[in-house]
Amino acid sequence: MKLVRLLPALFALSCLPALAADDGAKLIAKYNCLGCHAVDHKIVGPAYKDVAARYRGQKGAEAMLMQEVRAGTKGKWGGPVAMPPQQISDTDLKVIVQWILAQK
Repeated sequence: MKLVRLLPALFALSCLPALAADDGAKLIAKYNCLGCHAVDHKIVGPAYKDVAARYRGQKGAEAMLMQEVRAGTKGKWGGPVAMPPQQISDTDLKVIVQWILAQK
């Protein structure tokens, strides 16, 4: 009897990564990030896959990237165009950064 109650909960938990991925992609579209970035190629800013590769394995990568998005950057990726500071809620920014760092 307990197994019957446990199965729906396990199924729901298994769906969380997919929901987070959908949320990250939706938020990137909502905040118009795709105007300067793409997943797999450089536009004005670096590709999200390149950002993920640069930060992969670094301790504190999520917090560091959140700070860079929040404050903006200039010349970090070799381009002359600066990314302006972004006004994004901490909750949305965390989902976005986690989505970016998950790109491969």
